[in-house]
Amino acid sequence: MTQLVATRDVYGETLAQLGESYKDIVVLDADLSGSTKTGVFAKKFPERFFNMGVSEADMMGTAAGLSTCGKIPFASTFAIFASGRAWEQVRQSIAYPKLNVKIVASHSGITVGEDGGSHQAIEDIALMRVIPNMTVIAPCDGIETRSVIQEIVKYNGPVYVRVARGKSPVVLPEDYKFTIGKGVVLRDGKDAAIIANGLMVSHALEAAEMLKKEGLHIRVINMSTIKPIDRDLIIKAAKETRAIVTAEEHSIIGGLGEAVAGAVAEECPVPVKKVGIQDKFGQSGLAEELLAHYGLMPKDIAEAVKEAIKKRK
Repeated sequence: MTQLVATRDVYGETLAQLGESYKDIVVLDADLSGSTKTGVFAKKFPERFFNMGVSEADMMGTAAGLSTCGKIPFASTFAIFASGRAWEQVRQSIAYPKLNVKIVASHSGITVGEDGGSHQAIEDIALMRVIPNMTVIAPCDGIETRSVIQEIVKYNGPVYVRVARGKSPVVLPEDYKFTIGKGVVLRDGKDAAIIANGLMVSHALEAAEMLKKEGLHIRVINMSTIKPIDRDLIIKAAKETRAIVTAEEHSIIGGLGEAVAGAVAEECPVPVKKVGIQDKFGQSGLAEELLAHYGLMPKDIAEAVKEAIKKRK
């Protein structure tokens, strides 16, 4: 039976564990610690936790200030607020001076569900990716989330990590180790490659299994770091499979799909089909219903793969 885990839960647990060995970690939240799961850290280390209230811009500025004093700030809120409401402070106060602030944003994508389009961040990766000095990561499951948090605490510089509200399948082995800027081949194949991140990695693996029954051998790559992206792995996939599909729970504008397409266009032009939100806002509904409505299910990825294969020369 497939194990289902919410990446936000793993973030909260991992942060609290790291707090024991990293005494300089401080955590800031914008009155959402129950939802972002930073409340786990707050209970364990109340003197190192700061509830900034509904004041996301102030939270980012305060995190920047704490980092200049040798602290390792983790700032958390919903992705729509971290990337949208506080974008100027993230740019000016954190990324521009290249300060050591970790922004871990929860409730990303349309799987936020019933909260609706106003709270479903489908632009956050694009907004963070365009900022110089910013590292952008979207882990695919709970195991990778744990490894990501363990890794970024050692990295000196601004990082944006996208975690989710709902539970998603665990697809990686327990001993998996994340490396910033490196994608991972989860399944090999020569007929096409699916490059995905977040929840869509599990859907990509399902799509590859569906296509295997049709005689197609599909490579599946987990590209959890969107910036800096693993160009070498992308170009290798383009040369060896000659057809690529990207899959993300994000707008097809400015996210993983465009990052992959840009690398491919410059070095090894092959057909690239982007599975994602097609320049629309989200809406209220159950997560599974929304994924189906916006064409983000395994069957949609499988169909895109067949279309990409038809287009190659």
